[in-house]
Amino acid sequence: AVRGAPAIGCAAGLALAASAWKIQADNANEFLIQVKQQADYLNSSRPTAVNLSWALKRCFTVLHKDSSVMELKDRLLKEALAILEEDIILCDKIGKYGSILLADGMGILTHCNAGALATGGKGTALAPVYEAAERGMKLKVYSDETRPLLQGSRLTAWELMHSGIDVTIICDNMAAQLMREGKIQAVIVGADRIASNGDTANKIGTYGVAILAKYHKIPFYVAAPYSTFDMSLKNGMDIPIEQRNSAEITGISGKLTAPDGIKTYNPAFDVTPHELISAIITDRGIIYPPFGENLALFSNNNNSES
Repeated sequence: AVRGAPAIGCAAGLALAASAWKIQADNANEFLIQVKQQADYLNSSRPTAVNLSWALKRCFTVLHKDSSVMELKDRLLKEALAILEEDIILCDKIGKYGSILLADGMGILTHCNAGALATGGKGTALAPVYEAAERGMKLKVYSDETRPLLQGSRLTAWELMHSGIDVTIICDNMAAQLMREGKIQAVIVGADRIASNGDTANKIGTYGVAILAKYHKIPFYVAAPYSTFDMSLKNGMDIPIEQRNSAEITGISGKLTAPDGIKTYNPAFDVTPHELISAIITDRGIIYPPFGENLALFSNNNNSES
């Protein structure tokens, strides 16, 4: 029901606070045990987006055993709301930095949805587009439909159209042709988890777009807040990939698009190797290769901008 890595993180914090508010406990220890059970349950819902576990862990940092149950409930709610408020600010900063990479008249390709519908604020991948538009740039955005759930055509295109941005929907298999025709000058996508070497998990199909961009010498940018970085993972091979229901491919609500009973393979995400990424746009600046070295600096200096 909730999609988009930052939005999943925000929803996780608020869900934990809401469920904790209903807990009946005589003391802090009993309360914390039940909250941990709720957090573990929430954490099991989506394996790929690291913002989920990040938000839940952050909420636990404000819970202390020497407090009353009511104080703990209040702290949990305040921290959940702080995560949401912070995400709004992070999106604005991503837009500010990312817009530096854009210029008037550029054609931008994006995959899936990484806008206001996927975050607490204006988005990650779409934030630079919105910022550029506010600065008077005229951009042409091409939105991959993003099969099988069509987040690009149903969400990104809708969002951009209602924001007054020039947007055109294309099928996923049309991106190469548009690049050959010279209509794409940059690709910007979001991320669900970024490993310490820069390997990035995002919606299925992103890897293919990155390969096409490399071949056509088009910059491929990833936009994500600091909460999407998982420095505990050495590379993208360690990122868990969510497998989704076959009905997403074969047809939903009885409208079959494939033979009934056919076997399917439906990973919701893929991993783009860091070698294919031109830069990572964050809330603290733009990170360029070599990512292993620069991401380590980013991780050790989380409060500075560069």
